[in-house]
Order: sequence, then structure tokens, then C-alpha cells
Amino acid sequence: MDPSFWLERWQKNEIGFHAPSVQPALAKHWNSLNVAKGSAVLVPLAGKSLDMAWLASQGHRVVGAELSELAVDQFFSENGLVPEVRTVRGFKVKSADGIEIWCGDFFALHRDDLPRLDAAYDRAALVAMPRDMQPRYAAKMAELMPAGSPALLVGLDYNPQEMQGPPFNIPQARVRELYEPAFDVTVIEAKDGLAKSDHLAKRGVTWLEEASYLLRRMA
Repeated sequence: MDPSFWLERWQKNEIGFHAPSVQPALAKHWNSLNVAKGSAVLVPLAGKSLDMAWLASQGHRVVGAELSELAVDQFFSENGLVPEVRTVRGFKVKSADGIEIWCGDFFALHRDDLPRLDAAYDRAALVAMPRDMQPRYAAKMAELMPAGSPALLVGLDYNPQEMQGPPFNIPQARVRELYEPAFDVTVIEAKDGLAKSDHLAKRGVTWLEEASYLLRRMA
């Protein structure tokens, strides 16, 4: 998907994908990953997600990646933070209060430039990728995450004939296809998500599975 699509969505404030509260699956399942306080947690395609502030409140260092500088600036402004700014290999990195967000193309991130990543959280990145980009995204996550590190992934599945993404449907079998064998994949929970997804119901979706996965990077 062309990056201009997302940049334009932020410019026009067409951000129905932005959740106005912390993702329930994050609060419910994060502790099952046993991520130590002080660990660095990668949040790809972070937008201005309140999930980053929640992770920081749990004692983690948050390393976000986001294409839209407008989204990054809104995150810090809306959370009452004034970030420091530095430039690393073409990325504008803004940081405050244990949260740093790398503004630029996620696929251009270099593992050696980032802090050592201990875990990852993905609510909005994989589902934002059309099918032909999904293998590249999963491979990039495998490249960035060290052996043994866990990730919490939240995916959606629905009848693609009822709606064209984003968010794109990611069946459980597709998650395994994308991430194995680089990651061990465990389904933590799979539930009906339509009742709390009015915006998708209005787009014609008649059933929606929200699944939470524990991914663990293999050696």
C-alpha cells in the first residue's frame, strides 16, 4: 500500500482506526508475556495509540515506529509531553517520558540503530498490510526481534467479500503461514469482536473474529 494513503488519512483526520482507549486485549493478555520492567517494547505503525502510554505506565521503554509525523506530534501533545528530537539515518526520533517514536518508513528501520528490543506489541500493523505486503512485514519483524523475545499480536478475521480492508482480514492459518518457523505461534484467545466494532459493521461485516496471539522469536 502506498505510504501516501496513510499520510493522507492523517492529514484529513480520517482515523477511524485510532482507538480512543487502551486495547482491552493488551490489558488482559500482556502480563502473560512475562516482560520485565525496563524492557524495550517495539510498537510498529504506532499512530498516536494510547497503548504506548499504557505500556510505559507498566514500566517499559516504548519504541514506536510511525510514518506520519502528524500522528507522532499529536501523541506527544495529547499526552502533555514535549519530546526531544534527534535524527538517526533519516528517521526523526522523538522521545519523552520513556517513549521514543521513530518517524519514517518501518521497513527502513535498522536493528543496529534501535535499542535492544525485548518484546513487541502489534494491534494495528499487520492488519494494515494488504496480502502482498504481509510476508515482507512478518520478515521485518523477524529481522528486528532477537531470539526468545515475545510479541503480542491482535488480528482480525472476517469475510473479505463483505469488506475491503484496511483493516485486512488475517485468519489464524494465515498468521501461522506468515510467522512460522521464525516464531512460535500460540493463540491466546479468539472471540467475537463485532459487537464492539460498529465501524466495521457499518461497512457490511456480519461476523468478526478478534484473535490474540503470543509470538515468540525462535533461535
